[in-house]
Amino acid sequence: MKKAPAACSITIYTFFVFFILFVAATFISFFCFSSRFIFLVNNSERKAVPISENHRKTPRPIVVPLNCSARNLTQTCPGNYPTTFDTDLAWNPVCPDYFRWIHEDLKPWKTTGISRDMVERAKRSAHFRLVIVKGKVYIEKYKKSIQTRDVFTIWGILQLLRRYPGKLLDLELTFDCNDRPVIRSGDHRGPNSTSPPPLFRYCGDRWTLDVVFPDWSFWGWPEINMKPWGNLLKDLKEGNNRTKWMEREPYAYWKGNPLVAETRRDLLTCNVSDVQDWNARLYVQDWMLESQQGYKQSDVSNQCTHRYKIYIEGWAWSVSEKYILACDSVTLMVKPRYYDFFMRSLQPVHHYWPIKDNDKCRSIKFAVDWGNSHKQKAQAIGKAASDFIQEELKMDYVYDYMFHLLNEYAKLLRFKPTIPEGAVEVCSETVACSAEGVEKKFMMESLVNGPSVTSPCALPPPYDPPVLGALLRKKANSIKQVERWEDRYWENLNQLH
Repeated sequence: MKKAPAACSITIYTFFVFFILFVAATFISFFCFSSRFIFLVNNSERKAVPISENHRKTPRPIVVPLNCSARNLTQTCPGNYPTTFDTDLAWNPVCPDYFRWIHEDLKPWKTTGISRDMVERAKRSAHFRLVIVKGKVYIEKYKKSIQTRDVFTIWGILQLLRRYPGKLLDLELTFDCNDRPVIRSGDHRGPNSTSPPPLFRYCGDRWTLDVVFPDWSFWGWPEINMKPWGNLLKDLKEGNNRTKWMEREPYAYWKGNPLVAETRRDLLTCNVSDVQDWNARLYVQDWMLESQQGYKQSDVSNQCTHRYKIYIEGWAWSVSEKYILACDSVTLMVKPRYYDFFMRSLQPVHHYWPIKDNDKCRSIKFAVDWGNSHKQKAQAIGKAASDFIQEELKMDYVYDYMFHLLNEYAKLLRFKPTIPEGAVEVCSETVACSAEGVEKKFMMESLVNGPSVTSPCALPPPYDPPVLGALLRKKANSIKQVERWEDRYWENLNQLH
């Protein structure tokens, strides 16, 4: 009879153990199979976002080839491409931080909206007008651009519509394919001034209001045999692996055309000579000779051979920026005036090393000497830049930037977009089927084969003014810190001599 309590205790203990196991199994099952949250990682922040059970299946991708058959001699736009396509509605990661500048670029029209009169005034220097109505693209051409800039810009927009069919709002915009921005903010201040016209182009500066858009070279630059960005990005990664940073030439490298700007001609005075070595190895790029020799010496993926690479503007911003930043080398950025759509998020001493524009030679020599004396820190700067390019400037994000910029712009229109008289419908077939040579090759390489099965990344909110102010002050203070180091370096060197 005295054993009964022990048996009872065993029974209670067994029941308790099974109860705990049941609760644990239920929790694990619920978490693994019925969780209504996914976790997103962006800029080292982990966020939980609820999603619906109905949206767990990713749609099956489809491929829609171009219809360039001999029967399509009129080069009309075929009707077989989907006008809509369901995407995986599971919440996508937040877009990279530079997407916030979309809000800043469109801020001049936030309160007034964009009227038809504003768009009409923007065409004074534009090369073409782009109209999207019900998912179809129409182009009204005003004048021919330099080389094939207009063709490949339009091609890129057509690929955006192939990627996200039916997801772009109707819109009208004008596009200027020249280098320098022209909509001066000072012309649109004061009580009697007119609202600025919205004009799209490839770069801007602090004194202008042009809307910055990804440049044509992301889909290829046939005139200099520069591949589309998607393929070139892979080549640059392979080029980085061929020569490790510590094994590279311990000098600053630049190769380009000095004829386009006085600042580049001034840079050439920093080249090594019999009497002076500023730690720079500079080369003139002769594109005429290069084209005759089959572009054997201009492959940017073969130019990741020096620890440092110089970025310097030409007539305006330079397309070369992304190729230089992708090289694992420390980018020595000569103080720029212009910016493209992504570079405003780059931080000095983290992504690049700032170089004075009015004292280039001494600034370059100090930068190289500093890097060779602080190899791990210098190598980390080069790695941060190439990681940024590989991870945050891949074509997926280029398309998403275009998508959000165009849709946010379209929301500001205060009129109904209409097809202008004389405008022509364009699609991938009308542009690519009649193309020849390198142009057609690059178009085929950059062709979006079918609708994306995932939605665009989530557009981050605008900067709060205090946050943006702090960001700009941090950048300015980092540059001033480098300048103080540089001044101290030369003071100490002069005392030694």
